[in-house]
Amino acid sequence: MLKHTHLLFVAIVVLLFIARVLIAQFKPELLAAKWMKITPHVLATLLLLTGVGLVFEGNWLAGDYGWIIAKIIAMFAFIGLGIVAIRAQGDNRWYAFAGALIVVVYIVKVAFTKQAFFFL
Repeated sequence: MLKHTHLLFVAIVVLLFIARVLIAQFKPELLAAKWMKITPHVLATLLLLTGVGLVFEGNWLAGDYGWIIAKIIAMFAFIGLGIVAIRAQGDNRWYAFAGALIVVVYIVKVAFTKQAFFFL
C-alpha cells in the first residue's frame, strides 16, 4: 500500500512539475496563485515521507544503501533544475526542464535496480 502511495505521489509531482513549467511559459501570472505556491511543497513533503516510510518498511538501511543516498542527491538536483526551469526564460528554461526530466528518469531507474551506478 505504501509503495503504491509513493508511486502515486511520484506521478503527481512529475505531472505537476511539467504543468508548472508550461504555465510559466504560457501563463506565468497563474503561478502567483497561493495554491500554486503551496501545493508543490505539500506534495513533495508527502512524497518524501512515503519514501522514508518505504526505506524503513523494506529494511533497506540494513544492507547496501548507497542507492538511497544517490536518489536523495538526485532529488536535490531535480529540485534545483526545477526551480531554474520555472524561473528562467528562453532556452535556459528548456535545458533545465530537460535536465530535470533526465534526473527523474535516473531516480526511477535507481529505484528499480537498487544500483546508483547502473549504467557502468
